[in-house]
Amino acid sequence: MIRSGRYDVVSVLTGTLRLDGGAMFGVVPRVLWGPGQDVDEDNRILMAMRTLVIADRGTGRVMLVDTGAGTKWPDGEARRYAIQDTKDALAKGLAKMGLGPGDVTDIVITHAHFDHAGGLTEYEAGPGSRIRPCFGKARHWVHERHLEHALHPHDKDRASFLERDLASLDEAGLIERVTGDDPPGPMPGVRWIISHGHTPYLLLPLVEDGDVPLLFAGDLVPTSAHLPPLWVMAYDLAPLVTIEEKKRVIEMCRGRGLVLAFPHDRLLAGVSVDTSGKRPVPGTPLDLDA
Repeated sequence: MIRSGRYDVVSVLTGTLRLDGGAMFGVVPRVLWGPGQDVDEDNRILMAMRTLVIADRGTGRVMLVDTGAGTKWPDGEARRYAIQDTKDALAKGLAKMGLGPGDVTDIVITHAHFDHAGGLTEYEAGPGSRIRPCFGKARHWVHERHLEHALHPHDKDRASFLERDLASLDEAGLIERVTGDDPPGPMPGVRWIISHGHTPYLLLPLVEDGDVPLLFAGDLVPTSAHLPPLWVMAYDLAPLVTIEEKKRVIEMCRGRGLVLAFPHDRLLAGVSVDTSGKRPVPGTPLDLDA
């Protein structure tokens, strides 16, 4: 856990999955991205699914950023992505902070891809039963333009959005729609960074309350291996936009001491970034784990 101003911040590993290494690194050849990766016989790399917890002890606000893939997976679909969801990981991570799921007041849906939004809902009584929100008291923040895209996706990314992950949230009136290109932040000392390269209106929280700002990098920079600006995913809808957005984030690391928390790095929850060389590389690991 680290302290950022008024906030206690931890990263909770909620599970793992495997995605094709070529898809995760686009045109970068395996000879470059392969070292250091856990690659299986199907060329899939092992990736974490992390939830960032941002807790304000003074006001009682507890925010989760993303929730992993969740448990609503038929065996065949789970095998396709080698999904291993640690069902009680988030509850245990919160317990280490003296909190429980009922204390969660806010959830950031950076975007609605299944590996980030699946843990928002669960089956009430096993597969096939009614789907209910996991955090029925929390406001769920998502940009309205991204929500519109998620409900009417392009053919290229249609498989990444699952209706079962969001429908019951809207029915329960839990969705807080963020609007505009420079919207106000959800909590004091927290503001939004909006990104468009990976998917339209990716919503990233930036904690600025302390001396050193912290950004949950989301799928703009999913792992520390994706720090070089040109190392972008084939999943990105606008890879040239991703490159420019990553350059701006790296400049923030250089100019403001910005530190990054990752959603998918299996070894590093977050890092301060070394930008002294020709390309940015991981610097000091952050003690972010729960």
